[in-house]
Amino acid sequence: MTALQLGVIGLGRGFMLTLPALLRHPRIELAGAFDLRPGALARFAEEFGRPGYAEMNTLLADPTIDAVYIATPHEYHATQTIAALRAGKHVLVEKPMATTVADCAAMAAAARDSGRVLVVGPSHGFDEQVRRGAELVASGCFGSVRLVTALNFTDFMFRPRRAEELDSSRGGGVVYSQAAHQIDVVRRLVGQPVASVRAMAANWDATRPSEGAYTALLSFAGGATATLTYSGYAHYDSDELVGWVSELGQPKDPARYGEARRLLATLSAGDEQRAKLARTFGAGGTLPNAAPHHEHFGFILVSCERADLKLLPTGIEVYGDATREFIPIDPPEVPRAAVIEEFADAVLDSRPPIHDGKWGLDTMACCTALLQSSRLAADVDPRPLTIASGE
Repeated sequence: MTALQLGVIGLGRGFMLTLPALLRHPRIELAGAFDLRPGALARFAEEFGRPGYAEMNTLLADPTIDAVYIATPHEYHATQTIAALRAGKHVLVEKPMATTVADCAAMAAAARDSGRVLVVGPSHGFDEQVRRGAELVASGCFGSVRLVTALNFTDFMFRPRRAEELDSSRGGGVVYSQAAHQIDVVRRLVGQPVASVRAMAANWDATRPSEGAYTALLSFAGGATATLTYSGYAHYDSDELVGWVSELGQPKDPARYGEARRLLATLSAGDEQRAKLARTFGAGGTLPNAAPHHEHFGFILVSCERADLKLLPTGIEVYGDATREFIPIDPPEVPRAAVIEEFADAVLDSRPPIHDGKWGLDTMACCTALLQSSRLAADVDPRPLTIASGE
């Protein structure tokens, strides 16, 4: 097999953001798509010359399709991933892997039983500065990592949302959508299992009824700790701390402060749903512009025994014992290329992926532990959660 014939399940915003990487990868060919919107399927067929399927099972039954990319709402990931694996397809599934630890364990088991590849992403754990930072930590040249400080203040809760994105029971709120990114990042950097989580998550706005902020302390086997802070309430914008570069690697104008809240205030519930839909494939959504910088997930500082490493969209600032050094990172040729590279290498070259089913399961266990810790006001060890789920 020289090129992976890839089917797409869900032509939404996630697909739009990942599409440039899919189109540029020399060993990926789009081979078909399933979506509930006939217009999106018609556009897919017209643009790529490959079929659109009105039923997911029809796509999964197509013997010419080797693998699928699942970019549907969170609550469907488990059922669709397991169905695809049992149909003999390799799977790349968007984060969060699913909305319960038990579902994630079932997905990981289905991958093992089928002998097929399962990769969870994209997430910001794939960002180039995170990968390079993890390599520096693993090299031991600055001593052991002791503390990771991660914080992100965004307008997440006031962007146009579907109803389920504001329903915690269906995977809504910032923990499943955003903590999954932050936890992936710090796990990649530390390189050790998370041993305990102490957290507080809260909803501060009844009009957006799910957790919109959290702070958490993660303790790792080996002694490292990480502090995670996130707020999606559209007040302070932590992109200020990384040179006014947006999460997607674009320059950001600080003069546009408050834009998300102002726009949302003009929308009815129906208008909000239409605004969300307008960003998807086949409904007016456009491909992201080429980014001059790497994607990122807020301020990240890795404190090792002999240096602090500040991860930026442009490189890594090293604050050593006696000197300060900047390690530049070349701009990305295409966003999210690392995700597609890891998936293609795993399928075509049998190279074990980092972000496999076990990785996604462990991240979801940490998300679940974060919520449990907040509700119980106690430390929670995420590792028994995976055992209880049958993993």
